[in-house]
Amino acid sequence: VFNEMKPENIPWSKAGAEYIIESTGVFTTIEKASAHFTGGAKKVIISAPSADAPMFVCGVNLEKYSKDMNVVSNASCTTNCLAPVAKVLHENFEIVEALMTTVHAVTATQKTVDGPSSKDWRGGRGAAQNIIPSSTGAAKAVGKVIPELNGKLTGMAFRVPTPDVSVVDLTVRLGKECSYDDIKAAMKTASEGPLKGILGYTDEDVVSSDFLGDERSSIFDAKAGIQLSK
Repeated sequence: VFNEMKPENIPWSKAGAEYIIESTGVFTTIEKASAHFTGGAKKVIISAPSADAPMFVCGVNLEKYSKDMNVVSNASCTTNCLAPVAKVLHENFEIVEALMTTVHAVTATQKTVDGPSSKDWRGGRGAAQNIIPSSTGAAKAVGKVIPELNGKLTGMAFRVPTPDVSVVDLTVRLGKECSYDDIKAAMKTASEGPLKGILGYTDEDVVSSDFLGDERSSIFDAKAGIQLSK
């Protein structure tokens, strides 16, 4: 355990650490995250979206990674939830446009009681007492890892007073006619095949706490989906 404010002061080589997960939410550019190399790190994975680091989501675009990339972004938790579902939908039924809403658990930047917020007024309200509308870049980030969806997705977030597990509600307009049963079948096939261990599938009457500790990026809830039209 180290106690350093600056990444360059952490002696990673003494700890035998070569692959570093940068999860402070502060050092999210290539330049800032590269400070870890001073202490002996060889690769840095940023656990948040980055303005300039290559972005990868497991099961979606990892094949584009090359060994010469020393600083990469693993995007956000919401993007890791959304992207596998969007990938399956687009490959099977063609997403024309989509709107995402995430009901998101509390994060470390939120306030325990009402206080000042440099980002936005509502962001400074007490996390435990409110449902707080917020912005999210997750939908736009999907366009970076699935380029053919760039500009076709947008979305927003609601921060709610739960400690862990979040929900993504995705509303899509599809280019190919299909039923909800067709969508469920495609998700189940992907969860048992190419996206096994990344995309899950459930048809049980689950709630958020049932997924505490789940190692998969995303779980498709078959009973929570509805269809408006073909």
